[in-house]
Amino acid sequence: MPVSEFAYKESPETLVLFDVDGTLTPARLTVSDEVRDTLAQLRKKVCIGFVGGSDLSKQLEQLGPNVLNEFDYAFSENGLTAYRLGEELASQSFINWLGEEKYNKLAAFILKYLGNMELPKRRGTFLEFRNGMINVSPIGRNASTEERNEFERFDKEHQVRAKFVEALKKEFPDLGLTYSIGGQISFDVFPSGWDKTYCLKHVADDGFKEIHFFGDKTSVGGNDYEIYEDPRTIGHSVQTPNDTVRILRELFQL
Repeated sequence: MPVSEFAYKESPETLVLFDVDGTLTPARLTVSDEVRDTLAQLRKKVCIGFVGGSDLSKQLEQLGPNVLNEFDYAFSENGLTAYRLGEELASQSFINWLGEEKYNKLAAFILKYLGNMELPKRRGTFLEFRNGMINVSPIGRNASTEERNEFERFDKEHQVRAKFVEALKKEFPDLGLTYSIGGQISFDVFPSGWDKTYCLKHVADDGFKEIHFFGDKTSVGGNDYEIYEDPRTIGHSVQTPNDTVRILRELFQL
């Protein structure tokens, strides 16, 4: 039986989860009216949620200030910060898990490596500390959209992020960390198992028979890969928000 809060929906035992960047919005940009309208139609039929690596403040910028009321579930930092029907659920902390001493060594290595990199441009915020992870950006998260696009092209040619990740794996083989390259300019570092599949813990008790996941970084090493491949989900790989809308209309007759 579906939980009573979702009983008004046509298919209350179906949940559709979405990555944010590249899936619901262009990278770091805002959601379009078309996507917003499609999600509103979809929500009448099934339960919907988003799961992103960013913290909630960035998700609010992209998806709008009322987002906690427009989705049944909202998962920031892969679900380490979680909301169900606007109510916050229990959260988890990266620093408590790793400990100050190990985190200090990790951060010092990252900052030293960043300083030695050959890059055409640097902006600001290279190491961002979040509740459930750290985000590392060689160019810096303050880069403009144009600079992000430029770095993405540079990274495709020179594999800057991939080489950085390999250096970290070699330096810290025993910390139990996962390194996930997502978006255009950065990668996430978090405890193994704290990828996007973490959010599925929060929906386990709601008795869904079918969970769909839409994401754009679904190949090995991408930050949607684990949840896309998880046996508990039906994965849909997209390139743009337009793909997401097209597949939703076909799949759910919107």
